[in-house]
Amino acid sequence: MRQLTPQRGHAIRTWPNSERPREKLAQAGPAALSDAELLAIFLRVGVAGQSAVDLGRTLIHHFGSLRALLNASHADLKAVHGMGPAKIAQLHAMSELIQRALAEQLRNNTYLESPTAVRNYLKLLIGARPYEVFVCLYLDARHRLIRAEESARGTLTQTVVYPREIAKQALLLNAASLIVAHNHPSGAVAASPADRHLTQQLQTVLALFEIKLLDHFIVASNAILSFSEKGWI
Repeated sequence: MRQLTPQRGHAIRTWPNSERPREKLAQAGPAALSDAELLAIFLRVGVAGQSAVDLGRTLIHHFGSLRALLNASHADLKAVHGMGPAKIAQLHAMSELIQRALAEQLRNNTYLESPTAVRNYLKLLIGARPYEVFVCLYLDARHRLIRAEESARGTLTQTVVYPREIAKQALLLNAASLIVAHNHPSGAVAASPADRHLTQQLQTVLALFEIKLLDHFIVASNAILSFSEKGWI
């Protein structure tokens, strides 16, 4: 008997077993599922006229990317039809677990062993924020993560960073080195003269306490720029 292809809006329970997200994952592994299908497993149920997979597609389309979806606020998620407190809590919990897993990797491995993990962590942490944020990754003598902290938050185009406060916190945490990063909500990762001047200020202040600035990243939703790779540090 020929199995029908699932149609948009039809409840998942009416789909062929091979097309249902949970059964498909069990049979073929998570890599075989689309982003919307993976989301459907967390969302569990859809809404009237939309299956959980349809709702997953709607969310990805609404926010533009998975990263933006995982960074979405409670208010932004609530504005999407079908997103109630339970589903919002599930997505926020998933996002936090991913961030913690990446941070755990950085705590267990040196920065030099896992530069990709640092980039992935920063992209998820601040890449999709609609406002500018400055974060510091405080590292120990072996370049392992001690703590990640948001040091400043600004408007769409500007934030204020105080190098002396960052140095003070590094001393309190007994950090041997730092990685700093900020996002550009515009999506461009070109470094401005102000970005480069701030980096020089940070290097100068941290050097007074024999703390090394390893890198400064500019992060956007789909790109990241490293000052170290550019030879600016």
